[in-house]
Amino acid sequence: MNTIQINNNNAFQKSEMSKLHKLWRRYKYFTPIIVLPAIMYISFHYLGYWSFFAFVFVYGFIPAMEFIFTGTAENFTAEEEAVERQDIYYDLVIYSMVPLQFTILGLYLWTITTKSLQWYELVGITTAMGLACGALGINVAHELGHRTKKYEQFMSKLLLMSTLYMHFFIEHNRGHHKNVSTPLDPATSRLNENFYAFWPRTVFGGWMSAWHLEAHRLKKMKQNFWNPIHNEMLRFQIIQVLFVVAIYFVFGWIGVAGFIASSVIGFTLLEIVNYIEHYGLMRKQLSNGAYEKTKPHHSWNSGHELGRIFLFELTRHSDHHFNPSRKYQILRHFENAPQMPTGYLAMIPLALVPPLWFKVMNPLVEKHNATVNDEYVKTLEVPAEID
Repeated sequence: MNTIQINNNNAFQKSEMSKLHKLWRRYKYFTPIIVLPAIMYISFHYLGYWSFFAFVFVYGFIPAMEFIFTGTAENFTAEEEAVERQDIYYDLVIYSMVPLQFTILGLYLWTITTKSLQWYELVGITTAMGLACGALGINVAHELGHRTKKYEQFMSKLLLMSTLYMHFFIEHNRGHHKNVSTPLDPATSRLNENFYAFWPRTVFGGWMSAWHLEAHRLKKMKQNFWNPIHNEMLRFQIIQVLFVVAIYFVFGWIGVAGFIASSVIGFTLLEIVNYIEHYGLMRKQLSNGAYEKTKPHHSWNSGHELGRIFLFELTRHSDHHFNPSRKYQILRHFENAPQMPTGYLAMIPLALVPPLWFKVMNPLVEKHNATVNDEYVKTLEVPAEID
């Protein structure tokens, strides 16, 4: 009797744990909606040394937690994935980031133009706003920019406007995903290239690449390059200028300076992530001059849970490049794909210290490259499906 009762209790506990696990797996993406506005409010409202709270939380507390909670390699089953792919809840989470980003931007501009701030407070909250531009602006815009629905792409462009990086919509989708892990891609970092050399190459190279891509598209369609109705890149520049002008009329030159500074911080954070994602991983050039198809072993990944949540699974980067149309909630872990030693958020500060970065990453790149052969690649081959 006692044995039966113990077994029943164990079965009940396992059932409850399974329910909790399913709830966490579904609702964990709600965390950024709560946490990010909270840490921004603390930085903007309390000021003083609290103005650095958002930055310390994201690049101090979360990386520390990732050393403790290393995450899981769990993927959805095929049946679960079919359900999760169609669940509008995950879309609503992403959509909510658009008004959230503009609310935080408005609060930031109001704070710097209505309050008497010490220089370090201004630095602290501008860094916090830059963090929002990177995490809420460009990161979410990246997810929405890969969607096929026009209103989702429109939201992506709005978010990119909020950090003055609208050309990313063109260059990333039509340039980076085609040329990733080749010398043709300005967003792929090379072995022994430090971030400070990479930054101007990717920022200015990406901007020029977007112009070339759009010029090529317009030439192919026989449309006027100088017509902003047709030329999306030209239209993006006009929209961004008008947005800056609107900020000037509402918040003055201080608002404009703060907005530009936070935008630079925001897209710099994006480019640090770009630096991390493909460092030292190059595709083979074939005898005909073309490059081999992009495969899972051309991206660095991380299974660390908190980074996955706050970056909306960007750290499952191999699957993203393997099939860019897959929504964030169903991106998969590839067991044998290159893995970072910790989460992306912890690797960002490391990337800013080149000697430490090279010491940690170069041996991993060399070890990985030494294992790449036909048998290894076969272990990573997964049929790509269209969402």
